[in-house]
Amino acid sequence: MGGRMGLRIGVLGAGSFASSFIPLFKAHPLVEEVCIAEVMPQRRAEQAQRFGVQRTYASLDDLCESDVDAVAIFTQRWLHGPQAVQALRARKHVYCAVPAAITLDEVAALVAAVEQTGCIYMSGETSYYYPVTLYCRERWRRGDFGRFVYAEAEYLHDMSHGFYDAYQHSGGEDWKRTASFPPMLYATHSTSMVLSVTGARLTHVSCMGYVDREDDGVFQARASLWGNDLSNETALFRTSDGGMCRVNEFRRVGLSGGASVRMSLYGTRGSFEEQTNARVWNTLSVKEQQDVRELLECRGVPVPEAERSRLPVPLQEDFFKGISAVHDAARLPVTFAGLPNGHYGSHQFLVCDFVEAVISGQQPTNNVWDAARYCVPGIVAHDSATRGGQLLEVPDFGNG
Repeated sequence: MGGRMGLRIGVLGAGSFASSFIPLFKAHPLVEEVCIAEVMPQRRAEQAQRFGVQRTYASLDDLCESDVDAVAIFTQRWLHGPQAVQALRARKHVYCAVPAAITLDEVAALVAAVEQTGCIYMSGETSYYYPVTLYCRERWRRGDFGRFVYAEAEYLHDMSHGFYDAYQHSGGEDWKRTASFPPMLYATHSTSMVLSVTGARLTHVSCMGYVDREDDGVFQARASLWGNDLSNETALFRTSDGGMCRVNEFRRVGLSGGASVRMSLYGTRGSFEEQTNARVWNTLSVKEQQDVRELLECRGVPVPEAERSRLPVPLQEDFFKGISAVHDAARLPVTFAGLPNGHYGSHQFLVCDFVEAVISGQQPTNNVWDAARYCVPGIVAHDSATRGGQLLEVPDFGNG
């Protein structure tokens, strides 16, 4: 950074998701400049004008050769691992949307790049900051759960809820080839909710898959980049603390209302259960049962209706949720007041924690070793599903 007081951050990928983060990076008092790198010239120009960005680049290569201090990656999910490694090798700190990687080799390369360069890497895992996760993490810290017994976490997101639009927007005429992305390769929203509470890891897995039966041309092995015909996958994991964990990743599911990402966690002394429109704390005494829906409800309308209409892809309502009573809003920069805070209050905390980690040189939450703990179980789970549910060991990439 030389003698500069603030960071220069290059945003890679200028699609709808990046649009939610560019204003936050620009508003952070420790950020001096935000640049955009986007391969599509029209989108690059439009987004630069929209957000008042002065410098733009046509590729990650150009961005890595520039003087930016950090790269924030918002590209298609199967590109994240190699792109993050390239940026790290160019001595750029990296913030990356999930998943961190989609193969074990990519995870190994990512961890090695962080260890060898000393650069900061942070996974943009929104579930870490969800009210449910924050609530359970605090009760776990106080010992209210007792010993861990079992958890279930799931991402229930039907293709019709925005995925068709998103894949067509990013994939063009060949969008069905990548819309078949194996669900378990995107299990990080689910796994992070459990693991960031207990601090354990997932050690073994048996996973079963649902062979898709719809006629829309998605999830057909012959047309899929990954040869994938599984639209729904269910995995049962052994945890390192002796418990069990079930994860559902469904892309064909008749469900609406409530959170699409949710968790229930059971201990020997206390339990938390979340279902559609229900969040309950429970213990061995019925008198201690608590309905915590109000406490965990996100409030506020952070994105005006006029601004929503500018987004190129329709997004789910929960994307625009505000903030809850369990969020520590006091630690956010005052310059974030009134700005969008999507995915159940997570966006502003993600940006804040990444910027502060780079400035301080201290490892952030959701660092590269956390990211590996979140995404590796899903990678192995999908492998298990292709083998008819064979029990497989989940490798450990360490704690840094």
